[in-house]
Amino acid sequence: GTCATVLEATCRLVESPPERVLLVIGWPDIYLCADHVPQIMEHRPIGLEGFDDVIVNASRRLGLNPEGLALLPEGKGWLLVEFGANTAAEAEAQARQLMEVLEHSAPPPDVRLFTDPRLARRIWDVRESSLGATSHVPGEAPRWEGFEDSAVAPEKLGAYLRDLRKLMNDFQYGGAFYGHFGHACVHTRMDYDLESAEGIRKFRRFMEEAADLVVGYGGSLSGEHGDGQARAELLDPWQPETHFKFPDDHGSLASATLRCVGVGKCRRYEGGVMCPSFRVTRDEEHSTRGRAHLLWEMTQGGVIKDRWQNEAIKESLDLCLACKGCKSDCPTGVDVATYKAEFLSHYYETNRRPPNTLAFANIDLWARAASHMPGVVNLTTQLPFLRDLAKMAAGIPAQRRIPAFAPQTFKQWWEERWSDGRPRPSGLSSAGAPPAVERAPRPLRSETTVLLWADTFNNHFLPDTAKAAVEVLEAAGFDVTVPLAHLCCGRPLYDVGMLDRAKILLLDIMDELLPEIEAGIPIVVLEPSCAAVFRDELTNLFPKDERARALSQQVFLLSEFLEKYAKDFPLPPLARKALIHGHCHHKAIMKMTAEESVLRRMGIDFTAPAHGCCGMAGAFGFEKEKYDVSKAIGELELLPAVRKAPTDWLIVADGFSCREQIAQETDRQALHLAEVLQMALREATESPEGIPLFEAAPQHYPEDAWVRPREAAIERSMKRTGLAVAGIAAGAALLWALGRRR
Repeated sequence: GTCATVLEATCRLVESPPERVLLVIGWPDIYLCADHVPQIMEHRPIGLEGFDDVIVNASRRLGLNPEGLALLPEGKGWLLVEFGANTAAEAEAQARQLMEVLEHSAPPPDVRLFTDPRLARRIWDVRESSLGATSHVPGEAPRWEGFEDSAVAPEKLGAYLRDLRKLMNDFQYGGAFYGHFGHACVHTRMDYDLESAEGIRKFRRFMEEAADLVVGYGGSLSGEHGDGQARAELLDPWQPETHFKFPDDHGSLASATLRCVGVGKCRRYEGGVMCPSFRVTRDEEHSTRGRAHLLWEMTQGGVIKDRWQNEAIKESLDLCLACKGCKSDCPTGVDVATYKAEFLSHYYETNRRPPNTLAFANIDLWARAASHMPGVVNLTTQLPFLRDLAKMAAGIPAQRRIPAFAPQTFKQWWEERWSDGRPRPSGLSSAGAPPAVERAPRPLRSETTVLLWADTFNNHFLPDTAKAAVEVLEAAGFDVTVPLAHLCCGRPLYDVGMLDRAKILLLDIMDELLPEIEAGIPIVVLEPSCAAVFRDELTNLFPKDERARALSQQVFLLSEFLEKYAKDFPLPPLARKALIHGHCHHKAIMKMTAEESVLRRMGIDFTAPAHGCCGMAGAFGFEKEKYDVSKAIGELELLPAVRKAPTDWLIVADGFSCREQIAQETDRQALHLAEVLQMALREATESPEGIPLFEAAPQHYPEDAWVRPREAAIERSMKRTGLAVAGIAAGAALLWALGRRR
């Protein structure tokens, strides 16, 4: 038992109307009674109880309440609906209004209205004797409590009772249904065999399945009486509504966090993708195990009672890089990156998001705006003093450089490429066409057509990577198409829990790319973190959407596409050595197998010394308070390896974050696989943009022929913009001076 001393209590008093009437409704079965509960509750009765014919038959056999039984209307299921008011006339009017509505039901019930309190009392006696009438019926096995107190939402009561009865029949258990139907709380006692070993095993199986049933309806094992020892072990944890559907964990965040069994592989100090933050801080709260256990405790509600608003969980997740390393390295597949996104989405429902996280998360919108005036934006983020102000405003550490926007986006280049009137590849519609034209049926040849996904990073910051991919794909004999609509997978949104917008973006993508999805057109994604959205988050958010399932199977990294669809294409040889580094999402979700296979086919002698994370992880490394951790993670493996690499080696990394970390913390620049393939295609004849390929020397690296033109283009754009701004300022000053003279 439980002993409690109540020192103070605040009560909510409910008015007890002095006059009452009782409307008794009979239907052919208790399930129809339950189906009509929501409709009846709309008439605001002060009481609504229900019971079935099992109660009535047992009462007759026991000789209980014969007067009350004789007053019941025809049926095999009954609802007792009580109305109350200050006067009997008012209470009766309420009841008759419901009676008029019920006359139009299909089938209409048999109803009786009792205005005499003495007769109403006899009906109530039938209901109140339900427990005694069914616990020990002569000639029948005794019926026991155990699952006597379940509850669901009123609108689900009819369906739940039908399923519960079916389950009882499957186990050959009998029992009555009665209870507080207005609150959809159902009482019953069943004839379990609790004396034989087999009977007890059967009872346990039933209780487990019955618990799953009521939880599946979003209900409770204990609607009124409490759990007790009979149901304590069946108590399910808190099951909140979540954005992610967790299809591999029975649709439950609690079940997902229970994956962690405490092996502790996440606490290793070297090797593997998991867990970069722990390898630096070496605190349990920053390990996969620590985070999973905190979230599990949240679903239990014992230690952590403030659930989504718990600051200890928030603090633990702050240093999670959402690298997904645990999803692949953890023996039980714990996925803290997904749990973090889910938690933050609810945490920020009542807490204000820091402004810098909003800026980072919505980079697609800022980049799109910047594409209209990249020179102006770059002036404010690259020039001394102005860049310091920009970093201060965005919460970026002084040690970081803000990436410069390309003077021309990849999509702008793509449109310009076809502006001479040449026929476009099938499936590509013209720029500026209205939506009706955009979505018009278009001929797609799945054998040779490939859609190149222009992600935010390779569209706005590193368009040369996407251009290189076009060159490689066309050299392999494919017709490349590029979606013209503004589409974004929303990768940065997950890191801060902005899942509402993330889902909207994914739905927009599935709508826009429906022709390609239905035609089975492969989609090449250059940014590994974006590919991971399609391969992982998409089907977790929309597990029942056929479009999502198909799209996830049609998305490939460039290396995966070449391995699957261009196996016979003779990749150009490139006799070089290389250091390659895989993005964490690449290693965790897609694996590096195809990437390494392509490099081998090219004859590149490569090494991958850094198994872990680069430390940048999207916006993580650009947040002021996280810079030290970001840098320390990079220094574990990747950055020292890059610095030690010979000057004639290629540095190969596909992830934008990885390339930024390398560029900002070493004197090297990484090339994307697309650019390495482009280098192999061109090396025998020309170099890109007419810049000669430099011989390996301390001051020159093989990537210079790709990096220098990009930097020069940005510098020219800034100079042109600066001159334009200076000219406008000078003109304005001159006009002002002339105005003063007048």
